[in-house]
Amino acid sequence: MAKASISTAPPSAGPPATNRERPDEPMPYAASKEELIAFYRQMLLIRRFEEKAGQLYGLGLIGGFCHLYIGQEAVAVGLQSALDGEKDSVITGYRDHGHMLAYGIDPKAIMSELTGRGAGISKGKGGSMHMFSTERKFYGGHGIVGAQVSLGAGLGFAHKYRGDGGVCMAYFGDGASNQGQVYESFNMAELWKLPVIFVIENNQYAMGTSVNRASAEDQLYRRGESFRIPGIQVDGMDVLACRGAAETALAWVRGGKGPIILEMKTYRYRGHSMSDPAKYRSREEVQAVRKKSDPIEFVKKLLGEQGVTDDVLKPIEQEIRRQVNESADFAESTPEPEPSELYTDVLVEQY
Repeated sequence: MAKASISTAPPSAGPPATNRERPDEPMPYAASKEELIAFYRQMLLIRRFEEKAGQLYGLGLIGGFCHLYIGQEAVAVGLQSALDGEKDSVITGYRDHGHMLAYGIDPKAIMSELTGRGAGISKGKGGSMHMFSTERKFYGGHGIVGAQVSLGAGLGFAHKYRGDGGVCMAYFGDGASNQGQVYESFNMAELWKLPVIFVIENNQYAMGTSVNRASAEDQLYRRGESFRIPGIQVDGMDVLACRGAAETALAWVRGGKGPIILEMKTYRYRGHSMSDPAKYRSREEVQAVRKKSDPIEFVKKLLGEQGVTDDVLKPIEQEIRRQVNESADFAESTPEPEPSELYTDVLVEQY
């Protein structure tokens, strides 16, 4: 029986390694002094709100899980400042307070939800991980790791089906980027050219495991390459870089070119949740990031270079502390939901 022959000839050059169109490299957003102050105010509100939430959790006023956004403020503020609040939608995971605040949702309604009160944004039934506001096109707050990604693809499908010109911004973390449903969503989103911006908030740790220990490919912006989805890696501690990347991504998606991935290199200062002592990293590591890359201090420095002094910034700090304290006082004083609320928002009947 003749042996099969195996060619030893060198392979032909073939097509280039990539012939895919790519978006332009984003440039940092050129913010005016007024816009910088607005970014500073929003990020500081998230920081102080989350610090207060941590205090209330320690006092037993917030139950269940509570995941704080401290350190990651530039991502939500920079990206969502570029969205059109009338038509674009946002969906995220369980670390969701910062995204809601960046979308301009009332801190009182968010803090009331954290404390399980009837005045909460989800009527006190969702708690920290399951915030929701269809009026503001904010679709959660999801506790299952990666579940929001496929739902985000569905929101993108809805935008395209309705022809409303909207884009879905779907956030997930470096840990969720290894979930199977994420890749199913990538495939469908690119096949159907859905208007979705997949935002990977790479805060370096999936719970207690560093990204380079958990991911064979730790350059997460490349995760869409086999689906022909372009990716961009962004300094997630720089609000101007975040805003610039958002504008580039929105131009790509609104141009009908399908989804895009933004990997936001950021860092959370606190543990994964309030029950995490974060012993898997050193205090020195956290302090080094705070000293070198804190997103709020970065904007404060830029404002100083534009002649904005503490005489302007201190009243902003005082106003935000007052606002946060009022939200906490309101949450503590407002009643819990009526027992009958257990039976509402369970089923939607379509006729």
